[in-house]
Amino acid sequence: MSGYYDTTLSAHRLKQCYDIAPPRVQQYLEAEIRHVLDHIRTCDVVLELGCGYGRILPKLAQKAGLVIGIDTSIESLSFGQQTLKDLSNCSLLNMDAMNLGFREQTFDCVVCIQNGISAFHVDKRKLIHESVRVAKAGGIVLYSSYVEKFWDSRLEWFERQSEAGLLGEIDITKTGNGVVVCKDGFTATTVTPAQFRSLVRGLGADVNIVEVDASSLFCEIVPH
Repeated sequence: MSGYYDTTLSAHRLKQCYDIAPPRVQQYLEAEIRHVLDHIRTCDVVLELGCGYGRILPKLAQKAGLVIGIDTSIESLSFGQQTLKDLSNCSLLNMDAMNLGFREQTFDCVVCIQNGISAFHVDKRKLIHESVRVAKAGGIVLYSSYVEKFWDSRLEWFERQSEAGLLGEIDITKTGNGVVVCKDGFTATTVTPAQFRSLVRGLGADVNIVEVDASSLFCEIVPH
């Protein structure tokens, strides 16, 4: 899986994944963005982890003071630079979310949504701790995954991506219980409420886990 989003699923191909999403998935995507916007103030400095080509950054930039998106895919970032060139309060950087090149307490809001926590395929606890490190005390860190009841819509979306040649063929024998597995090695997991609570244990932060739109599970972390 390492490098999948850097090569196979980057830039225009990644955009196509969202372009072909079924209506219920489009609703889910928009609901997640609205939930994030509800936690952003006009003066906030916001960081998005795994921003890809910066798909959600323009909407965040409409409300925030400054928005920075990071990703490891040079191809996606290059594509994003073209589409975001007219946004003066929006920047894209090539950076590893596990080793953020920012000082402690830099950001008012750190965002990793639309199951991005699964896409990294790293130690999730360390990923969350690193994002909390760069968040201001009293700020907020937002991670999201899927709720169980959204499985059918999610699977339909992945099937469309597979049929379009954006992902490998789905391995039905290994797909289920919140996990999508493709025969080319692509895997998408889900983080449950219990798993989120385990991942944030001992952080020194207030944690709230909420369901949004009967599709998303948000883990909201407010560092002390």
